[in-house]
Amino acid sequence: MVMGTAGSKLEKVLGDQFPEGERYFGLENFGNTCYCNSVLQAALYFCIPFREQLLDYYANNKNLGDAEENLLMCLADLFSQISSQKKKTGVIAPKRFVYRVKKQNEIFRGYMHQDAHEFLNFLLNELVDILEKESNALKSTPEALSPSEKISNGPSHPVMNGVRKEPIVTWVHKNFQGILTNETRCLCCETVTARDEMFFDLSLDIEQNSSITSCLKNFCSTETLNAEDKFFCDKCCSLQEAQKRMKIKKPPHILVIHLKRFKYIEQLGRYKKLSYRVVFPMELKLSTVEDADSEYILFAVVVHVGSGPNHGHYVSLVKSHNHWLMFDDDNIEMIDESTVQTFFGSSREYPGNTDHGYILFYESLGGKS
Repeated sequence: MVMGTAGSKLEKVLGDQFPEGERYFGLENFGNTCYCNSVLQAALYFCIPFREQLLDYYANNKNLGDAEENLLMCLADLFSQISSQKKKTGVIAPKRFVYRVKKQNEIFRGYMHQDAHEFLNFLLNELVDILEKESNALKSTPEALSPSEKISNGPSHPVMNGVRKEPIVTWVHKNFQGILTNETRCLCCETVTARDEMFFDLSLDIEQNSSITSCLKNFCSTETLNAEDKFFCDKCCSLQEAQKRMKIKKPPHILVIHLKRFKYIEQLGRYKKLSYRVVFPMELKLSTVEDADSEYILFAVVVHVGSGPNHGHYVSLVKSHNHWLMFDDDNIEMIDESTVQTFFGSSREYPGNTDHGYILFYESLGGKS
């Protein structure tokens, strides 16, 4: 670990306002690992409920003799290193964690530019898998088969060997998981078919000069299925025209919104970055099935810097103790809240500024769900 000049500068800027017990540490970049650093800093370390639960997990598991070297323990160890530093600011090299990521998934090996959203999805699903396996292993031991041991993780196989099993709910699910309802109404018999889907994030199509609110409305808008897209209605026993829509049934505690800034352009035969201006508010209201609005507050943004999908850089903006900070790998600086608006995108087709909000992190104001 090395102490950066940026770190000591941040201490001077914050002065007496430096939050007690908080640590602001940059992460060293190993050639192309900004996609990883930005997600760890924005999404996870400064997602306080997640950080606290991960550190609790580490405290309870680090001394187990047979504790397996896995991604969850590597991440927990990294967060523990940061939170227990004597100095308030500095730089840490997340070598062990990055090595484990590359060992686990060949997509992240080599020096190609990687996608931060893809990495976030991979990481959350991997953490869930580990926690589910640990919970199942615990349940299979004779002394651990009491009914009180039933809580631990998300969408698992509900039926196994003809016996319905309780789905496991981990603390990763409790933070990030929401439920969507996919409704399809047959236009012939009016029968509504509803199917629930779990999600860790919402991927939204974007348009020029739009907002998160309008993107969410489009996401939940009604779509007509006709011609070649007709729906097979079980009641009519035939293909029928239908109307389909998505509704948010259960909003997550931490709402992750991924803006689909990379679009495949048929004529070009490749992906193009959409630099569209999409306004994301500091406070967001999310409509749900019950028609009750869930209120959220923005606490982090992963920003993609660059004009295309196959090259560029990631930085993260984080709101911590009412201050906004920009984390750029090992460099950290304080920014004004108004600066966040400069990452909305551009109204022009060929923007001078290529720094655009890509993944947004909102926390529910309604307490833990």
